[in-house]
Amino acid sequence: MTINLANAAGKKRWIKRLVIIALVLIALLAAALLIINNTVLAASERIVSEEEAAQWQADCILVLGAGVDDDGEPNLMLRDRLNKGIELYQAGAAPKLLMSGDHGSEGYDEVNVMKDFALNAAVPSADVFMDHAGFSTYDSLYRARDIFQAERLIIVSQRYHLPRALYIAERLGLEACGVAAEDIAYAGQEFRDLREVLARCKDFCQCLLLPQPALLGETLPVSGNGDITND
Repeated sequence: MTINLANAAGKKRWIKRLVIIALVLIALLAAALLIINNTVLAASERIVSEEEAAQWQADCILVLGAGVDDDGEPNLMLRDRLNKGIELYQAGAAPKLLMSGDHGSEGYDEVNVMKDFALNAAVPSADVFMDHAGFSTYDSLYRARDIFQAERLIIVSQRYHLPRALYIAERLGLEACGVAAEDIAYAGQEFRDLREVLARCKDFCQCLLLPQPALLGETLPVSGNGDITND
């Protein structure tokens, strides 16, 4: 009986220790998430108005992909980004547009849809570059620097996403400001906000290690003719 009571007491102590360890780990994880997110969110100070961006003298306006609908048209988020990027271009904020998105297969092509949208808005084809391997925000910024030779750029995305893009740009040594696309109540935004918390942590770690993106290749300076990126 005494032995059984001792064993039971020992198990309780171990359970108590495990619970304490689990709580400490959860607290540390929560603290890390908070610190990392606050660090990345500090880049929001570089989100500017269209008027301020027009004084930026950027090499290009980087429009980040956001998805294409089944009918081959840009989804609502991407359409808002494209409209804002084109507005900036037409206001003279930069001489070129860089459309960066996913064109990883023949069956899915964001960037040609993005370029066609700009052409339909009377933007000259030569002023629209396409980054066919912008598979992530990190890849898009890395390739803007190494493939398209941009040094100073305006990033266009929704406001919730811009701090992460601007943080990555800073860590890659790019001079960048951000202009927010139209912010409306997009369907599923609560999920995107949660996903963004985790994405900030992922890209914070990537910016410590600075791995190469999935694809690189020959340089295509954004100062040239965008038609060289046509496929």
